[in-house]
Order: sequence, then structure tokens, then C-alpha cells
Amino acid sequence: MSVTLDALKVKLFTDGADKAQIVDMARHAHIAGFTTNPSLLRKAGVSDYEAYARDLVAAVPDRHISFEVFSDEIPEMRAQARVIATWGENVHVKLPVSTTSGETLYELVRDLTQDGVKVNLTAIFATEQVEAGVAALAGGAPSCISVFAGRLADLGIDYVPAVAKAVELSRQTANVEVIWASTREVWNVIEADRMGCHIITAPADVLKKLPALGSKTAMELSLDAVKAFRVDALAAGLTLDLAGRAAAE
Repeated sequence: MSVTLDALKVKLFTDGADKAQIVDMARHAHIAGFTTNPSLLRKAGVSDYEAYARDLVAAVPDRHISFEVFSDEIPEMRAQARVIATWGENVHVKLPVSTTSGETLYELVRDLTQDGVKVNLTAIFATEQVEAGVAALAGGAPSCISVFAGRLADLGIDYVPAVAKAVELSRQTANVEVIWASTREVWNVIEADRMGCHIITAPADVLKKLPALGSKTAMELSLDAVKAFRVDALAAGLTLDLAGRAAAE
């Protein structure tokens, strides 16, 4: 049975940092929030982080927005997280699961969430990270745990165990929602919905395809493909000398 946009239970977040794109996506009622990260900020040419973020919160005051710390030192991460949390009621502070040296941030996450900071714990790949991450978030401010399913799939690693464990544990933890992250295709949205994830964050180009869900059957898509091949063959001017070959045979 085909799925339609209206039938999806998973909340849809746009992953990106371009302000114009974010404002455009915010016009759609089915877009529930936005996620950014330092890589996306760099791509968008952001240099004054706080000015950019406050401007974005003013432009989209009624949707979740995640902004990430960028320090690699835990005391500075703590300070950055507290500053970011002041940017708006709708702001979640993204914290990576560890520093670049592999020192985990679970204690910091626990401290911040217990102190009322909404956290988006990110760069989660392994089930043990899921277990420790949900435990660190439990009982604090409303928070999220982001499982990078798409990046696991890129290396042929099964992401289902980590996502399933996150969903299982979050269902027992009232303040934690699971984000399916690093989305690659529309099918990931269907997967996230079926697996019970609360949220999926995806690039705008993926989300823009969702209104077409359920609009065509497999047989209709097949005929569309055949027609497209025919149109392109004619446009390319492809020819084969069948008469000459028959004469040669």
C-alpha cells in the first residue's frame, strides 16, 4: 500500500543552514523544524554565528531549530551550550557524542539537560552510544538523539539495530525523541516512519519530493520510464543502420 504525506506520523525537519531556504521551507505546515551543523554553516558562508542564529530564530520563531557547539574542549563546549540555549525557546543545542579525541560527553549532556538546556545529542552511530546517550538525556529537558543512519548505510553498515534501539529506549523515556539523521532518499522517510522514529531530518531537495508520495503506481512509473527513454532517444538522434546490416547478412 502506498504512503501519502498526510499519513506520515514522523515529524519532518529540514537539514540545512541557508536562511532563504529555511524561510521558504517554513512556509510549509508539514515542516516541523530545522537542524544545522558547522559543516552546513560553512557551506552557507556563516561567519557571525550568533547574529546569524538570532536572525534565523526571529524569522522562524515557532519551529524547533538545532544549533551546534563547535569547540573541542569540554569546558568551552559547556559555555557555548549555555550561550546557544539563550537564543530562543525553540532552540536545541547540538552536542556531539564525543570530542575529536574520543572523550565522551555524556556527563556534560546530563548536566545541561538536568539544568533545563534542550539538547540534540548528535553523531550517534553505535548501539552502545544510543544506550549511554538516552541514559544521559533521561529525566532532563526535552531533548533529541540523532542516529546517523545514512552515513552507516554509505559504508554498508546495517543501521537498523542502532535506530531500533534508540526508538525502544526513547519510548521508555518521556523527554527524549529520536531523530533519523543523514537522510539520503525519500524511502528513508518511509523507513523512519515505520520504525517509529519521532523525527527525520533531511535536505530540502528530499523533503520537496514528499508531496508526490502515493501519486503513482509502480506500473505507471514503469510506463513513464519507457516514455522517457523514447523521448531521449529521439532527442539524441540515435540511429542504427538495420537495412545495411540485413543486406550484409
